[in-house]
Amino acid sequence: GGFTFVQARIRTNGGAVPIVQRAEDEVFTSKFIVPTESSAKSLADLKGKTFAFGAPSSTSGSLMPRYFLMQAGINPEKDFKTVAFSGAHDATVAFVAASRAEAGVLNASVWDKLVEAKNPNAAKVRVLATTPTYYDYNWTVRPGMDPALQKKLTDAFLKLDAANPAQKDIMALQRASKFIPTKSSNYDGIEAAAKSAGLVK
Repeated sequence: GGFTFVQARIRTNGGAVPIVQRAEDEVFTSKFIVPTESSAKSLADLKGKTFAFGAPSSTSGSLMPRYFLMQAGINPEKDFKTVAFSGAHDATVAFVAASRAEAGVLNASVWDKLVEAKNPNAAKVRVLATTPTYYDYNWTVRPGMDPALQKKLTDAFLKLDAANPAQKDIMALQRASKFIPTKSSNYDGIEAAAKSAGLVK
């Protein structure tokens, strides 16, 4: 995710270069979920409840949701009864469906996939709230890559077309409508969130 890029950018002193992302990753979101029968109507109603994030280093399953909770005046460690890490987006849904947590948060794309697949756990929970949008996944190249090769790679992604029968499968696998150019500054918000969470200095 975007946080992985931020870590690469820091480790390479700004040398790692993000070249493209899916159009979907320009407006990425996370979904806060509760059991279907929960009386919660807003994030504020989750205070005092047990809560599940995904993996601790997940951009969409932990980092950005935590950032938006803090912005909404909710400190997970102080305001939730307990905080658990399920380790994966689908596991968060299973946690909430099985009442191992009274609420949780996951990647919106995974949520959509589970709903489309009629996942039995997804049928036992509902979306309480959606985060504001943020930039997420991207394709990044190493520092010092030959500019001609970098351009070739970028152009290859940008030419991929979901309407082209020969490219349809790869685009479906990526759940991408198209690829678009991106730039390093798009991920400054994720770095700010990571700093506020103490995950990077």
